[in-house]
Amino acid sequence: MTEALPRREPGPVRHLAWITDVTLAVVTLVFFVAVALATGIHSRSQGLTNLTPWHGPIQLGLYLGALLLVRRRWPMAVLLLSVGGMFAYHLLAGIFSPAGWIWPVAVAYFTAATTSRVRWVAAVGVAQLGYSAIDAGILLDRNVPRYVIHVAGEGLLLAALIAAGLTYAAAVRRRERVRETDGRARAAEERLRVSHEVHDAIAHTLAIVGVQLNVAADALDEGDPAAAATALRLAKDVRNRAMADLRSLIATLRDDSADTAPQPDLAGLHTLVADARAAGLKVTLDERGDPAAVPAMPAIAIYRVVQESLANTLKHAHASRAEVTIDYRPGSVTVEVTDDGRGAPAAGGGHGLAGMRERVSALGGVLTAGPVPGGFAVRADLPVAGSGA
Repeated sequence: MTEALPRREPGPVRHLAWITDVTLAVVTLVFFVAVALATGIHSRSQGLTNLTPWHGPIQLGLYLGALLLVRRRWPMAVLLLSVGGMFAYHLLAGIFSPAGWIWPVAVAYFTAATTSRVRWVAAVGVAQLGYSAIDAGILLDRNVPRYVIHVAGEGLLLAALIAAGLTYAAAVRRRERVRETDGRARAAEERLRVSHEVHDAIAHTLAIVGVQLNVAADALDEGDPAAAATALRLAKDVRNRAMADLRSLIATLRDDSADTAPQPDLAGLHTLVADARAAGLKVTLDERGDPAAVPAMPAIAIYRVVQESLANTLKHAHASRAEVTIDYRPGSVTVEVTDDGRGAPAAGGGHGLAGMRERVSALGGVLTAGPVPGGFAVRADLPVAGSGA
């Protein structure tokens, strides 16, 4: 991620972001001028003579505030220009003020720390912090404790800003992962629905066509070609209507640009686990037995149970760890997903568990979900003997 907000947000969100930036700009201007006046503005060239706000603070406050209006688009540029403005304020104008070096550009540091260039942000901060310690050396002759507090406070503030930026960026990535997981789960549910419709359409068509073919065969045996032709025409009409329905259903699948690959199988479990780990969840996968003997439909059900369970854990459980255990036995498979989250009130909400239970029940299995000591567990027992695609 190279920008703080790389994805285009809806209109209301953009308006709120603009209002936030304007507010931060105004707060920066007001607080910088107020703190500068409260702590004293002095001229080195005039023997530490007190100066008015128009000798730098107001101009710099306006400059720093204006830069914040474009911080989301150019975070690193805003940081560098803000730090440059601070140097110009203290050095070129010959002004000394104990108002601080780091906090006036705090928003710029935070925003830049949410990008992938956090090492450069830290380097800029350390350089600015080092020079601020030198610049504040004038305090050593007057008040050593104040100098120590000033330098230490600047350093702690810099560390806190970078840590806050990193935390915010991690939270944004986690939300994106959860959103992607939700999208894949919804797409998978739609694909399963369409696959059921395809199955029903084919089964219905084959049944009707089979009956008409039998009628045509009997009519030919009885020497009635006209009846046989009528039956064949009916079979052809049913076949044509079924083909139109199938083309429509297949087009629905193809229109899903997020995923046009075949239905997932057990090999995709490792991808699910990897995605959950990337979202910040510590997941272990324990497979026992031979998954090769599991037919296609139970394999899809197993995949979906694990997918939905991990999605619920990421979204609702506030868990840090999850364990996925799959026991492949002759004639049955047991899937269990446990986590150390807060349990049923959060993880059981919505339609996720109901959809998993329906999917498992359709294959003759049983799904249970509920709190366990230390967390929450979802368990599915699926028969596999005689199951087919």
